[in-house]
Amino acid sequence: MLLQDRPPLHLTYCLNIHPGESWAENFTAIREKATAVKRLVAPDQPFGLGLRIAHRAATELTADAGLREEAREFFAAQQLYPFSINGFPYGRFHAGPVKENVYAPDWRTPERLAYTLQLADLLAAWLPEGQDGSISTVPGSFKQWIHSDEDRVQMARNLTEVVLHCAKIEEETGREIHLGLEPEPDCFLETTPETLRFFEQTLLPVGGAEIAQRLGCPRAAAEVLLLRHLGVCFDTCHVALQYEDPAASFRALRDAGIRISKVQLSAALCTGSNPESWAALRRFAEPVYLHQVKGRGLHEVRYASTDLGPALDELPRLPELQELRVHFHVPLFFEGAGVLRSTSGTLTRDFFDTLRAGASSHLEIETYTFDVLPPDIRPDDVVESIAREYQWVRHRLAA
Repeated sequence: MLLQDRPPLHLTYCLNIHPGESWAENFTAIREKATAVKRLVAPDQPFGLGLRIAHRAATELTADAGLREEAREFFAAQQLYPFSINGFPYGRFHAGPVKENVYAPDWRTPERLAYTLQLADLLAAWLPEGQDGSISTVPGSFKQWIHSDEDRVQMARNLTEVVLHCAKIEEETGREIHLGLEPEPDCFLETTPETLRFFEQTLLPVGGAEIAQRLGCPRAAAEVLLLRHLGVCFDTCHVALQYEDPAASFRALRDAGIRISKVQLSAALCTGSNPESWAALRRFAEPVYLHQVKGRGLHEVRYASTDLGPALDELPRLPELQELRVHFHVPLFFEGAGVLRSTSGTLTRDFFDTLRAGASSHLEIETYTFDVLPPDIRPDDVVESIAREYQWVRHRLAA
């Protein structure tokens, strides 16, 4: 939904909260869930969609023009406008172990490239005239899988192919589409400094040279084109997990000329490091998703674990830790339960002022963990829970 005209600011929620890997399942979620959210938060105005389209669904849509047209007609009839796609999970994302498989195939592979090109074509066909579109994606790879400069160069080459494809789409259709790498704990791109280095030391040199050669344009123009169609998906949960200040990280990316393709508004679990906290966290150690843990304590002590289960076995041996942050997306309105709280407090007035000023035109609520939240803190109804998150965001943007 459009929150303000000048500069434009659109808000949606990510449909990855609803299970489904086929287009039939995705379309059912749109018809039954997204329209119900719309009735609660924007009954009389156009309602933006943050689609989640897995590889299976993208292949089905690419092969069947009738499915694409059916969706387009439904969007128009229901006052829905897709402007963003979550292209991070390639395959299954619910109802079974996902863990580090969510990063595969990564940006070294032709499979990730081909899938993302499909998403760009689908989004271009559905975007309203004059509306830009964003696609979020894996931050390169899982960090443990990257071992050489050639790995980094290959990722840059594949990402450059997306830039060239999006540039061609814009030239032929007028639809502007941009891809956002989404830094995440334990990934190749994890922190803001790592992201800045990858753009400066690999993406711009490799991509700029390739674009200049392929298009026969000056190197400076090639780099401008790359930065138009490739940027960062800024997930506020992930930033908080690194103990970075969201507003400062935001400014650092923008000062480097890196586009904030999309902002995902999300919050992580936060608590102390003591027996009571560890006991409370055990309910969140579930088998579907990776729940990376970051901690800090006295004398600059830092701690990191790839998943919550192993961390809970290690933490009693680390008495110097004082605070833990856990990669478990909780609803933005979650105010705490006993010793547990969330990182939503890091989303300060300064941060929301930056959003209103036009730092990014795409905002997406992303709390995909509804089905794995412990029963005592999970809201009764997913539609009402999403509507409450919209209320939370709009209240802070209006403050």
